[in-house]
Amino acid sequence: MSRPADQAAPSRAASARPAPHPPGPADRAVSRPVRILGDFTVDPGVLRLVAMAPIVGTAGTAAAWVLLQLIALVTNLAYFGQLSTAAVDLGQSPWGIAAALVPPAGCLIIGLMARYGSEKIRGHGIPEAIEAILIGSSRIQPKVAILKPLSSAISIGTGGPFGAEGPIIMTGGALGSLFAQLFHLTAAERKTLLVAGAAAGMTAIFGTPVAAVLLAVELLLFEWKPRSLIPVATAAIVAAAWRPLAFDAGPLFAFHGMVDLSGPALAAVIGVGIVAGLGSGILTALVYGFEDLFEKLPIHWMWWPVLGGVAIGVGGLIDPAALGVGYDSIRALLAGSLSHQEVLRLLIVKALIWSIALGSGTSGGVLAPLLILGGALGALEGLVLPGGTGVWALLGMAAMMGGTMRSPLTAAVFAVELTGDLAMLPALLAACIAAYAVTVLLLKRSILTEKIARHGHHVLREYIVDPFELTRVADVMVAPVDTLPAAMTVQDTIAFFTSDAGQPRHKSYPVVDAAGQVAGMVARADVLRWTVAGWPHGTTLGETLADGPLLAGHPDEMVGRLADRMAEADIGRVPVTRREDGTLVGIVARKDLLRVRAKLRSEEIERARLLRPGGQR
Repeated sequence: MSRPADQAAPSRAASARPAPHPPGPADRAVSRPVRILGDFTVDPGVLRLVAMAPIVGTAGTAAAWVLLQLIALVTNLAYFGQLSTAAVDLGQSPWGIAAALVPPAGCLIIGLMARYGSEKIRGHGIPEAIEAILIGSSRIQPKVAILKPLSSAISIGTGGPFGAEGPIIMTGGALGSLFAQLFHLTAAERKTLLVAGAAAGMTAIFGTPVAAVLLAVELLLFEWKPRSLIPVATAAIVAAAWRPLAFDAGPLFAFHGMVDLSGPALAAVIGVGIVAGLGSGILTALVYGFEDLFEKLPIHWMWWPVLGGVAIGVGGLIDPAALGVGYDSIRALLAGSLSHQEVLRLLIVKALIWSIALGSGTSGGVLAPLLILGGALGALEGLVLPGGTGVWALLGMAAMMGGTMRSPLTAAVFAVELTGDLAMLPALLAACIAAYAVTVLLLKRSILTEKIARHGHHVLREYIVDPFELTRVADVMVAPVDTLPAAMTVQDTIAFFTSDAGQPRHKSYPVVDAAGQVAGMVARADVLRWTVAGWPHGTTLGETLADGPLLAGHPDEMVGRLADRMAEADIGRVPVTRREDGTLVGIVARKDLLRVRAKLRSEEIERARLLRPGGQR
């Protein structure tokens, strides 16, 4: 008997199934072939990203070179009135006290660019890259790729106490994203190329390919997968190969020192890390404290950078070394050539003008300033510690970076690559971990993620193995299973669901035929539809579920794979069948999937003593 046209639509469970195929009931319950599990989910598609990575790495290197040339050009124009890209000392500017007007003028231009160009050019650069990855599907607008380096060049070139690495990470990432948008790629693949461009830019600026890849893992990728790691590393390596042609070869800040970690020296190294961690907290509070103050001003945010520029100008009159990127200051700290008065003045002035300017929304990076501030702290500590101030300055630099950015491995390796001093690695790691421990215990968010949180987004920077990929379906399925026979009529099914027999009814039931094979699932929603629309008398459940294979899980598959398929099909309950013969052995509902999360939670919070004195358990 044929069904009426208005009753021909299958149930929700049936409509979510794949297209039908001719084999029998046992085959219908086996939805997918056995899939061999591996350590990684990578597939040959990664080769396409690897082929794209050299182009992105080259673009990131070129962007870094252009940015540094723009900064030098703006600096010469603003402070010396000459068309040149030569390195200059801002303290030798012929403008005298009038040089204090240069930073406000530059910041006014930046405010106008942000207001009428793109507000995304404001700030550090790295938080904006993170937001693009996590919230924006790794899509960055073309105008940001142009305005970000230009605004940063104006900001730093007119005396802004910022680093170039944040802007170049954003610019390199923008170029990677734009390149990815030319192709038919997923959001995850676009993210990989965005981060590849960022890593290439950082490598080109500092000559630190390993640290750039670690930064990508610790801060930008939010995963550690071959799909992303291999292309990102490829781009960084390509940038490292290009670097000698565009910049000076060798370490940017060549240095050699040594700390023997035996005895009191280890305690001193940890102490430097702890002080840097506390300094990280103070700097973070300063930056966002000044941002809060600017928020309270009765003027448009476009004018805030001008006020920040005034602070920069005044600070430059007190200590010109606090202006600009400050690479010369880093070299001086490592060489120990500054007096303690000069170091203290640099520390105070740099910290104040940097936090005020950054809080005002001016465009600029955080990495180089953190190196200077951490180096100044370490150099001051080195006045009372053995081994020379340069060694402790380097430890302070790395610890300040590792604690403030919550990237201790990146910071330790970064310091080694910057200086070429591998012997310092154990001490650097100890200092960075100490600073990291302080900041993660004292601060809920870092200087980078606080900005993201203020935009209403939460970032969890802990990487764990997905518990769904550690658990089999057999561990969460419910068995034995209540079922309904395929020979039951629709009328009897309606009565079963609606009768008050004192027995609770499930939301849905597997339907099995005489041979014990699963024919499909019937749910309360089906009963409601049948009650409203009617159904030909005598129609059985088997006849209503006769078309197409159903979605089924298998005891030996991982819960994550089944959860993915349930989400794709928008199904809340699926039968679990043996692969061999399609026999029903259990059922999995969404609430059963939550037990995986509950198990992980219990492992985190429940404590137990497994061994007791005397060998008793």
